[in-house]
Amino acid sequence: MVDLKLVFRELVKFEIELWDAIDARLRSECDLQLTWFEVMQLLGRLPEARVQDIAAEFSITVGGTSKVVDRLEAAGLCRRRPNPNDRRSSVIELTAKGRRLLGKAAVVFEEELQARLGDVLPERSLEQLRQTLTTLRSAGRSRRHP
Repeated sequence: MVDLKLVFRELVKFEIELWDAIDARLRSECDLQLTWFEVMQLLGRLPEARVQDIAAEFSITVGGTSKVVDRLEAAGLCRRRPNPNDRRSSVIELTAKGRRLLGKAAVVFEEELQARLGDVLPERSLEQLRQTLTTLRSAGRSRRHP
């Protein structure tokens, strides 16, 4: 029988090591932390994102998300503008500086993923891993919200 505690430990350790490696490269080469990069990637995909949208995407609190956006805005990487559909909220968008940094950081991010995943496992194994993680996350979400 598979030791589920061992599976858990290996999964968590790998996630931490992967996060730390990518974060270190982004900080070193782009002066950008991975948390900011993740939010910036979302802003690049959703040009009319609100704080609530970002919080929902990453399963974090609205307050925590707002603080990250505040810091990105203070660094000149994004800006808030009034939401044309709801005066109570703002739409967040990347600035030109933010888009340039995101482009540079995306290359670093993809290189590190390739080195730590793509160069290690065959394509078939990576696809199976992705499907397995998707299945596990879906099962976990359905248990939280019956």
